[in-house]
Parts: sequence; C-alpha cells; structure tokens
Amino acid sequence: MGLLEAIILAVLAASTPLLLAATGELITERAGVLNLGVEGMMIMGAACGFGGALYSGSIFVGALCGIAAGIALSLVFAMMALGLAVNQVATGLALTILGIGLSGLIGAGFVGERITPAPRLYIPGLTDIPLVGRILFGEDGFVYLSLLLVVAVWLFLYRTRAGLILRAAGDNHTSAHALGYPVLTIRLYAVMFGGACAGLAGAYLPLAYTPFFIPGMTAGRGWIALALVVFASWRPGRLVIGAYLFGAVTILQLHAQGWGVGIPSQFMSALPYLATVIVLVLLSRARTGGSTAPAALGTVFVPDR
Repeated sequence: MGLLEAIILAVLAASTPLLLAATGELITERAGVLNLGVEGMMIMGAACGFGGALYSGSIFVGALCGIAAGIALSLVFAMMALGLAVNQVATGLALTILGIGLSGLIGAGFVGERITPAPRLYIPGLTDIPLVGRILFGEDGFVYLSLLLVVAVWLFLYRTRAGLILRAAGDNHTSAHALGYPVLTIRLYAVMFGGACAGLAGAYLPLAYTPFFIPGMTAGRGWIALALVVFASWRPGRLVIGAYLFGAVTILQLHAQGWGVGIPSQFMSALPYLATVIVLVLLSRARTGGSTAPAALGTVFVPDR
C-alpha cells in the first residue's frame, strides 16, 4: 500500500506541469494560434520562478515571477506572429531556442542554490486516511490549481459567450472579423494566457517538484504538452487523462529501473517520448471524420485595412 501511494503521488507531481502547460496551449490553439514555444516559456518560468522565490523567500512570489516570464516571452511571439504576421511555426521554434538560451543566462547564478519547496495541504483526520488521504488532501497548491484551471477553461469555452467568440476566431477568423469581433486582440489574450500557464508550469518544477534549478530542467515537457493538446482533441476534459497517462509512463520507467528490469536505461528514459509518438500515430489513424483541430489553426490573419 505504501509503494502504491508513493507511485500515485509521484504520478500526480509529474503530471501537474504537463497539465498546466497543455491547458494554456489549448486556449491558444482554440483561438487559431499555434505556439510551439511552450518549452522555451516553461524553462524561462522555471529560471525566473526559482529566482523570485530565492530572493523573496516566498513560493507565491516565485510563481508570479514564473507567470510574468511566460507572459513576457509570449508577447515576443505575439509581436512576431500576430503583429508582423510571421510564420507561426518558425516563430515558435525560435521562441523555444530563445527561452532556453535566456534561462541559462538568468539561471547561471542559481545553480547549486536550494529553497524550501511549496508546502503541502494538511487537514487533520482527512490527510491521515490510509492511501487516499495524502492523495486527495495532501498535495501542494499547484496540483489543485491545475485541476481547477481545467474546469474553469471548460466552463469558459462551452458555457460563456466569450468562449464561443474565441472558438469562432479559431475556426473562421474571416467570418469572426466580418461580424465585428477583434480577432487579433482575442488571439493576443489567448497567447498571453498560454504563456502564463507555461510559465507557471515551468515554475512548478523548481518550486515544488525539485527545490533547486538546473539548466534544461524542463527536459522536453513543453513538447509533450503540445502533443497532449492533440491527444485531447482540443477538449479540456481529455487533457487530464492524457497528462496523467504520460505522467504515469514517466514515473513507471523510473521505478522499472529501480526494480532491476533488464531493459537499457536509455530506452526507459526515452519511453515517455516514444509513447507520445505512438499515441499521435494511433490518433491519426483512428480519426475517420476528419481533423478535430480548429479550422484556422496556424493560419496568419491580416485584417482588412
């Protein structure tokens, strides 16, 4: 029971940054913008979040710094992809490279430093319940926030007029513009929200997952978050399943190495990314009714002058 509890807790922790980043990217893509710079925004959030927490002594301040870093980098993307109508794929890739380089520069002085990780919830009586107590009532605030964020995004997209307008901008920006909706403004806010979530996801790594910062600590999680959006068919509810599935693959490969499974460690380390590729291939072959992606995803929009 103790081992099972430890595995489930590790899966929840490993899945949280994926869920946060994927939720933000889902809103961005629902608005018709493909931002491949999630990895860059995450690693910038990690560096700035750790720095904010280290100098202020506050996890909350560190989280805000991570969010601010993600938004700042997303504005660079918005300026290029929305303001100058540059190719979104090329801009997103450049943003990732920029974020990795800047995070290394900013975080160079943080290597070797440690902070007190985010506190975990403790409710007397409930948290002490065997097996389910720590899982349901003993997590840090980031875990609960990620789940609340998915619920809020679902309600926004499917239960509000603003969500309907955002989906319209992603499906047919020409018609949305003809109806008088500010497509570029809508997409700007969506890109900023995606940047905020990516920055928070990156900040979670040094603030709660591991209490220190190392360059490249996101380790490809931004790319998995991008794949999760496709896995979820651009639907918020499915993001939770996908995030915890990939989190479980990541944790189980670590436990398999500890159990002495006779498989090369290099293959086990590549297993989460191999699973990502396999899932995307299976989803592509399973779709018979066409793509479920927003129709205008990745398409440059220049309003009539």
